Amino acid sequence: MPGVNSLLNLGTGALFASQSAIQVTGGNISNVNTPGYSRRNVRLEEGISINWKPGQIGTGVRAAEVYRNFDQFVENSYNDKASSRERWDSLYNTLSSVESLFNESKGYGINSSLTTFFNDWQDLSQRPNDAASRQQLLNDTRNMVNSLHSMQNDLVRYQQQVEDYIKQDVEQANDIMSRIADINTQINVEQIDGQNNTNSLYDERATLIRDLSKIMDTNVIDNGRGDMTITTSAGQTLVDGSKHFSLSYDGPQSQNNLTPGSNFDGQVYFDGSSEFEYTVEVATPGTVTSGAGAAQFRVSLDGGTTWLKNDDGSTKLFSARPEDGAIQVNDLKIWFGTESSSGTAPTQAFTVGDKFNITPKSALYWVQNTSTKENITPQINFAGQDNTRRLTGGTLTGLFSFRDNNVGRYKERMDAMTKELIWQTNRIHSQGAGLKAHTYMEGTSAVTSDGTALGSGASGLPFADKLQAGNSMMYFYNSTTGALASAASFGPIDFSSINPPGIENFDPAQHSLEDVAQAIDDSFGTYVDASIVNHKLQITAKSGYEFQMGTDTSGLYAALGLNTYFSGSQTSDIEINGSVNGDVDFVNAGHVNGAGEANSGDNTSALSIKEMGQKDISITTASDGTTSQTLIEYYDSTVAAVGADTGTAKFNYNFQNTLASDLNEKQQAVSGVNIDEEMSNLIKYQHSYTAAAKLITTADQMLQVLLGLKN
Repeated sequence: MPGVNSLLNLGTGALFASQSAIQVTGGNISNVNTPGYSRRNVRLEEGISINWKPGQIGTGVRAAEVYRNFDQFVENSYNDKASSRERWDSLYNTLSSVESLFNESKGYGINSSLTTFFNDWQDLSQRPNDAASRQQLLNDTRNMVNSLHSMQNDLVRYQQQVEDYIKQDVEQANDIMSRIADINTQINVEQIDGQNNTNSLYDERATLIRDLSKIMDTNVIDNGRGDMTITTSAGQTLVDGSKHFSLSYDGPQSQNNLTPGSNFDGQVYFDGSSEFEYTVEVATPGTVTSGAGAAQFRVSLDGGTTWLKNDDGSTKLFSARPEDGAIQVNDLKIWFGTESSSGTAPTQAFTVGDKFNITPKSALYWVQNTSTKENITPQINFAGQDNTRRLTGGTLTGLFSFRDNNVGRYKERMDAMTKELIWQTNRIHSQGAGLKAHTYMEGTSAVTSDGTALGSGASGLPFADKLQAGNSMMYFYNSTTGALASAASFGPIDFSSINPPGIENFDPAQHSLEDVAQAIDDSFGTYVDASIVNHKLQITAKSGYEFQMGTDTSGLYAALGLNTYFSGSQTSDIEINGSVNGDVDFVNAGHVNGAGEANSGDNTSALSIKEMGQKDISITTASDGTTSQTLIEYYDSTVAAVGADTGTAKFNYNFQNTLASDLNEKQQAVSGVNIDEEMSNLIKYQHSYTAAAKLITTADQMLQVLLGLKN
């Protein structure tokens, strides 16, 4: 009922409302520099009205709730752009370090070493008998080999460092997901809609989501209160209300992905490591066997987008073998066994379309429960497109891209260039002759199985795919006189006594290392003994004889590492052949001519190697396909690729950073604290408070008047 007493209540309510507004304004002012703080306001609400004559009379004001100013749509947009920004930022920062490895501006890089290497062969061709030229060639080759090793080691070191950052990000992401789920629980407990808003918890949650979005791409679905769901852009749930999932960073492993109805009872096994993930898909039906009837499979290194191809462009197929016939596919040996034993061949046949995913590296997994996890490692196919079923944003994507797509690709290109340098040089050198003949020779390349056809993927020979059908000449001399041991002490290695009989030339599809040793003994047993030690071929001249290698149309000598200049097959293991490195006379500048003579002053091989350096060579990688360039041009294109990748990362970072900054400013325009505005509000609420106090004073004076009437 209206009256003087109601004026006191009305004034008291106004005092409380103004006091609350001043309290909130003070909170805004004090948190002007607090990260993640959203500006708050008090919602003032008129008190209930009383029906009375001459009409409704109000009962004052009350502070209904304190709410935060926040735009969820802008926030979601910001998080999306921030994820992209962090991806490119982390990639740009890491690539900037790698770019310095390929810096050729000071003239002390791989380009300079390769140029010197070929120039030394030219110098040797002009003075083939000069020991100083031979020694200079060996010295400069050592420098080149050391440079290649150094670059390889540095690239590996960068990859290892990045793995530490990945582990830190995974640990931090798991912690953030757990904290967000806890906050959702608290919000559901403490929130009373329209009365008690848990603004601090909302701010803390928003800050955590921002932190999570910097690590990985996120998609936020806000159903109010603590019913918030956060997923990756691909749809893997990270937080669902009070429940949270987790990430794991696990080592190499494989997974079956069989077609419905498939009865295959085994799994794929592998040996080796690679930056790529291998998708193995059965293309023709069959079983796992070392003989005929083996199923054939194709392999993709970019998630099934492209498949490995033969030189003629057709899809490359591999046979499904057990462990003792493991097939070499790029960097891995692949075979099939049962679930309980890698050495036991499965009995059931494959179904066309059966897939096996091999992840021969540490990878990121989304853990749904203790028994189910999904590979979400960021993946970029060879066309440069993201796998949208994996992570595509945040620092994790940038770090994985650096490790696998960038450094992995640079290593692949360097390995491809080094492999061609080794093969092309050895191909010429292995058919050449030095200043003296050999009494002993050992191959530098080992096979996995002595009885497997050398051209087979199961032989384990690094250059098995380079072998061709052809013949290989050998020449034998009297070690005292240096003349041919007899008029017939030379010729091709004859395989006609080897199974299958009648074939005189070497056939990589038929003949094994055991066959080669047997054929040499059968052909030239009078002069040499051929044997296999540690899966490598050894040739030892018998007393009174020595030998030279001649024309080899099959590539057998170079593939087995006989009479070669280099040993190894890739950047990490390239070395100068030990026999050459220990005696400069075994540097093959010349060759054995048609008369079986290795003449002093012959420069045929040295000149051929120099000319090889100026010719276009086909170089193939899984990610770039086949290109035809000189070795130096190929290396220069690798340097250009590093620069282009760094430039692209920098551009994308600047672009995404601009967008993210703009969205952040929009959010700050809504939720940020403006000191001038808050000071104005403070004065406004101060006056309200003063007026409310005056109202109480007036009511008190009115009561005093009324009490005075009594006297």
